[in-house]
Amino acid sequence: MLIRRTRKSDVRSSEITSESIYYRRREFIKAAGTIAAGSLVAPQMLWSRTLDDLDALRPFPDVAPSEFSTSAEPNSLEDISSYNNFYEYGMGKDDPKRLAPGLLRVEPWSVEVDGECENPGTYTYEDLVRPHQLEERIYRFRCVEAWSMVIPWVGIPMADVLKRFQPTSRAKYVELRTLQDPEQMPAQRGSSSIPWPYVEGLRIDEAMHPLSIFAVGIYGRELPAQNGAPIRLVVPWKYGFKCGKSLVKIRFTEEQPKNTWQVIAPNEYGFYANVNPNVSHPRWSQARERRIGRFFRQDTLMFNGYEEEVADLYAGMDLSTRQNW
Repeated sequence: MLIRRTRKSDVRSSEITSESIYYRRREFIKAAGTIAAGSLVAPQMLWSRTLDDLDALRPFPDVAPSEFSTSAEPNSLEDISSYNNFYEYGMGKDDPKRLAPGLLRVEPWSVEVDGECENPGTYTYEDLVRPHQLEERIYRFRCVEAWSMVIPWVGIPMADVLKRFQPTSRAKYVELRTLQDPEQMPAQRGSSSIPWPYVEGLRIDEAMHPLSIFAVGIYGRELPAQNGAPIRLVVPWKYGFKCGKSLVKIRFTEEQPKNTWQVIAPNEYGFYANVNPNVSHPRWSQARERRIGRFFRQDTLMFNGYEEEVADLYAGMDLSTRQNW
């Protein structure tokens, strides 16, 4: 008999979705996937040219549950798709939903891979995703602005993708870049305080950690444009700005890359951006958070509740300094 060991990252019973609700949702996803499988002609047909509304988001035909999911009740699709930071479309939380679906073209899509690896090149979305089993990963999501959600991502382990490129022994970091196209991303036009394209980076061991994923969907369906379609990074123990959206480049480097917010405000943002309730942002506390859809604030957990899984990555580091959180 398999006995499950309780982990520190497990949620309180008050956060757990009832069994009946969870299985009704899983049955819906399975049924939707069956319909999609019957109508799917070719892998590239999975994507529409633009993602104009939530009803148009096609279901994936085969999504497996993951042992890495929390049992927390996910936010609604409306919450997740309506309250976003995607500064390529504006600074307002509603700007991405208002603008991205009609502008972002997700087909065709390709990602350039270069740097310290044996298999550089330009890979289509299908090249990257098709060889892998899609998984549902229900993760906590914590924004540096002190709000949070629980999101049922659909994705693939980042490590599985990166290993295909055979990074060399000199690959100490992974740099990721978001699309730069002012036609599709209006906030990139003209003058801006943000140096485009948006850049993020991880240490190679962070990128290869089992919790790190490339997300391609939510709630069993393709990713909405406003959430970073067609492929984005999700690293659940880090603040949300680390999770670059609409990725078009993966670069293996020997030197630590400069991420966008580190360039803009080095006194406020470090490279790591690990969720740490004990280190305040210069302008607000990180000790508590507001879960979207709830009235009362709740305590923020160290590493966003994933301390048991990832703390060893930072053994010996002084996590009390802002540059190391």
